[in-house]
Amino acid sequence: MPRLPEPHRSGKPEYPVQLIQPDGARVLDREHTALVADIGPTQLRDLYTDMVIARRIDQEATALQRQGQLGLWPPLLGQEAAQVGSARALHPDDYVFCSYREAAVALCRGVRPAEITRMWRGVAHHCWDPAAVGMTNPNIIVGSQGLHATGYAYAAQLDGAEIATIAYFGDGASSQGDIAEALGFAASWTAPVVFFCQNNHWAISAPVRVQSATSIARRAYGYGMPGVQVDGNDVLAVLAVTRQAVARARAGGGPSFIEALTYRMGPHTTADDPTRYRAAAETEQWARRDPVDRLRKLLERESLWDDRFEAELTARADAAAAELRHATLTMPDPDPAALFEHVYADPHPLIDEERREFARSEGALP
Repeated sequence: MPRLPEPHRSGKPEYPVQLIQPDGARVLDREHTALVADIGPTQLRDLYTDMVIARRIDQEATALQRQGQLGLWPPLLGQEAAQVGSARALHPDDYVFCSYREAAVALCRGVRPAEITRMWRGVAHHCWDPAAVGMTNPNIIVGSQGLHATGYAYAAQLDGAEIATIAYFGDGASSQGDIAEALGFAASWTAPVVFFCQNNHWAISAPVRVQSATSIARRAYGYGMPGVQVDGNDVLAVLAVTRQAVARARAGGGPSFIEALTYRMGPHTTADDPTRYRAAAETEQWARRDPVDRLRKLLERESLWDDRFEAELTARADAAAAELRHATLTMPDPDPAALFEHVYADPHPLIDEERREFARSEGALP
């Protein structure tokens, strides 16, 4: 059965798993390299393509919000490797429970760019059909998705389904009671969950040092599950450790915890101004570890980069951004009566009465 690292008791320092250095050079790590041995030239280019398109989509959505076309947008700039690497480790029948920043994961799961901004535009309560892609919609209740992922995974286990779920959350959410309860239940009942913490170092204006006095991954040991810290700006390393955790879950080995060390290069959301609470020097330091640039440097080192590939990729990314923009600007306003739909799974007399009252008030308006 696949195993993740147990706590070190030797007193030696622990280092995040890394397979690609910031300069694009490969790292000698036989254990984790073996987990991505199938990633050849075509697959490396595919991972790079995913990351570039995700970044282009994110930039377009940010611009749309600044132009008044979206009410809010949570940028993912800088976190592309963490999201793409983990998403590409999943099986089609695995299920994703996201927070609100995982647009790159959504793209990898098959969500169209035209669907990504529906909720942020304010024309619907959701962006895509969860059943079609095996992924929940953006969730702004911080940390609750950990419980949802655990419950779904445990129910699937009882039904005999050999799948995994993955719960995405940030370093700030790791301080929420919901995450603690999910970790405890998942460990006690061997639920096949992968807890994926994107430690982007800032929970709005609170630095990660006030969330935890040690690495967040170490918390896993207290709950009786393996935990691993990975360089979240290294797409191959993230792919490797997530594959390991998913395989363990699907084989009946129970939950695992991954802490992906990355950095939120932009604001928490477009309603935030990060210059008020963090220094430019810190942002510049992390810019030198940019996940997209890192993979490009690897492609260049291994003679997998050329002008044709760059031109084709730029055209694909621009087309995805154009699709998102056109869809956003042409989204119809919803029928106000739709407010009463999907409140309960079954018909409810209170909702029926409120719907009738709303219809009467609408008819009385000039």
